[in-house]
Amino acid sequence: MTKRAQTAVVMDQTDLKLLRIFATIVEAGGFAAAQSDLNLSLSTISSYITNLEARLGFTLCKRGRGGFALTREGQVVFEEAHRLFKSVHQYETKMRSLRNKLDGTLTIGLTDNTITDPEARKIEKTIARFVEQAPDVTLNIVTHPPNDLLREVVTGGIQIGICSFPKTVLGLRYVSLYSEIHRFYCGADHPLFDQPDDKIDIDEIRRYRIVGRKSWLGRDLKDFAIAHPHAVVSDMEAEARLILSGAFLGYLPQHYAQQFVDAGRMHAIRPEQFCTTSMFQASFDDNQQLEPITKLFLDMLIEDFGAERI
Repeated sequence: MTKRAQTAVVMDQTDLKLLRIFATIVEAGGFAAAQSDLNLSLSTISSYITNLEARLGFTLCKRGRGGFALTREGQVVFEEAHRLFKSVHQYETKMRSLRNKLDGTLTIGLTDNTITDPEARKIEKTIARFVEQAPDVTLNIVTHPPNDLLREVVTGGIQIGICSFPKTVLGLRYVSLYSEIHRFYCGADHPLFDQPDDKIDIDEIRRYRIVGRKSWLGRDLKDFAIAHPHAVVSDMEAEARLILSGAFLGYLPQHYAQQFVDAGRMHAIRPEQFCTTSMFQASFDDNQQLEPITKLFLDMLIEDFGAERI
């Protein structure tokens, strides 16, 4: 083994930095492709890799007119670097957990039937990251209709509530996360199911029973100028059942209704006209200092959704 290779056995911060740059280059597919990720010039990137090769004692990659390609040794270094980064991350996470004493119970409240929304899947990412960083915390996940969820946040039964809230309440803070599209649906057994959209107007729709949602406070009825709904629901599954019965029309989240549309059991009526959005927010008590575990989850949630920091 050469003297250079012997000295490379002892890792330091410089080696870690160079390995991370190398891994980024490989994942991007070359020096030029990695420029935006690294925010470095081509000459600087080349200099870093030359330095790493000198420290290791062998060539990691071929670069030039023939394109970028890993050597056999470079492939091994890339794979081992990923294992090293994972170990370092796990070590840092565990040390933060010990230092900050992240334990206890965190109660998160969600509204029903959001799991089919692609945007809402970021919540799952947040949960995974949170559990990794705070493994000793017990997560308590509850599901409530929006009105009940709001009440639980106000009374302190839930530390963080995530849903489209029916109203804002003094003393709570709201962080906007994502929007959910709703359209107006008709079941396969309803008289309007086979009617072309251009034959259906508001007066025609008003002849039939329309579902109202408690949390919407009449927003789902205003387009049709009716004073009272013909049925009232607190969750999406109940509304879907009424629509599927063929006896009612009503709004549903597009992502949730899609499974029934694909099965030929319902479709949207005049989807461009009867369309509304709901803003999903994270809500929490603004009157007291957040517990460390609550703040950690919120920070991760805001980061994963790209929301405005609090």
